[in-house]
Amino acid sequence: MTVIVVTGTGTEIGKTVVTAALAAAATAAGKSVAVLKPAQTGVGPDERGDADEVVRLSGAATSAELGRFPEPLAPGTAARRAGLTPVGPEEVAEAARKLTAEHDLVLVEGAGGLLVRFDEEGGTLADAAALLGAPVLVVVPAGLGTLNSTALTAEALRTRGIEQLGVVVGSWPDAPDLAARCNLADLPEAAGAPLLGAVPEGSGALDPAEFRAAAGGWLAPELGGTWDAAEFTKTQAAPPSVG
Repeated sequence: MTVIVVTGTGTEIGKTVVTAALAAAATAAGKSVAVLKPAQTGVGPDERGDADEVVRLSGAATSAELGRFPEPLAPGTAARRAGLTPVGPEEVAEAARKLTAEHDLVLVEGAGGLLVRFDEEGGTLADAAALLGAPVLVVVPAGLGTLNSTALTAEALRTRGIEQLGVVVGSWPDAPDLAARCNLADLPEAAGAPLLGAVPEGSGALDPAEFRAAAGGWLAPELGGTWDAAEFTKTQAAPPSVG
């Protein structure tokens, strides 16, 4: 795989940190990595964006943004309100292809979920993935409600004929509740795809050297790591019902 599209079932669930973990694992394996953020919203001109944060944490070679819009809204809405040109799926696909010429792996990190609108024509990250023929990794929250949003995202991918690599829990809590523990077993069924990792809560606050050293342990071998889904699910399993 030369391009992986990273999406989520919503916003603020750990996409950037998961993207950084992917980049760190690939970089540690000797690969040249570029991260592409098609549309960065909610960040001012002089502030660090998500792609910059991925590079800081992971040591990836290159970061690129196609559009930056100041308000924390869906990209299409943020572009319209700012009076700026939106970023369309074709532009995303073209930029990703250009990056593959000089990098072993290109990670395309979306904004919000899979079907958030990029432009007035209704273009989405799913459209960009389809144009690229690239697989999609879905980042999900750990707790109650994640199964429905995961199943809906997976259904949208299947409907469009887009390959889903699997799901990664973007922020695994230090003290997981019953729902989170049960979801480890249920997420692969909801997604119709394997569970490929769990990133500990607060990992984005680690020193970059610590982050890079630990990242491979959060991801399954399919993503360049050593994380074992069966073992993790077993150790975090919910206690037997007392009912």
